[in-house]
Amino acid sequence: MRRLTAQTLAILEGGETDMARTFTVAEAESLLPVLESLLRSAIEAKALIEEVDAEQQALANRIFVNGGTSVDVVRVARRKAQRENALQKAKDAVAEIDATGVQVKDLDIGLLDFPCLVGDEVILLCWKRGEKKITHWHGMQEGFAGRKPIDERILKGQKKSN
Repeated sequence: MRRLTAQTLAILEGGETDMARTFTVAEAESLLPVLESLLRSAIEAKALIEEVDAEQQALANRIFVNGGTSVDVVRVARRKAQRENALQKAKDAVAEIDATGVQVKDLDIGLLDFPCLVGDEVILLCWKRGEKKITHWHGMQEGFAGRKPIDERILKGQKKSN
């Protein structure tokens, strides 16, 4: 089964993250309640999309194996419409997050990155859904596996964000 990723949704939306925006830890944390709600909406929509895709694949397999079958066309059409609505909902939620300058990295685990200026270096504050606050960061070329705890250098070395 094909899985939709945050990158896929971003490509479908045609948007790009505003890399000019940076956040302090406090600014990023103040956005978490709203971002978590948007993220939850996108994750729920993604789950519905995957559910409908699995149903359609199962139906196609049944038709193929049986050499045809009776299909409830109204139900199939309704589910396709629900899928399209969910796709739009997911795209809208990701676009809203993206518009803040926050990067959606993974919808499966609910991973967001916040660009942060420390001295002359841009790093990414890293937050995963379910975490109470932002406690980790990684470099621009590192991913979730490269997460490190936020230290005083990051807390005190920040310039005013854009």
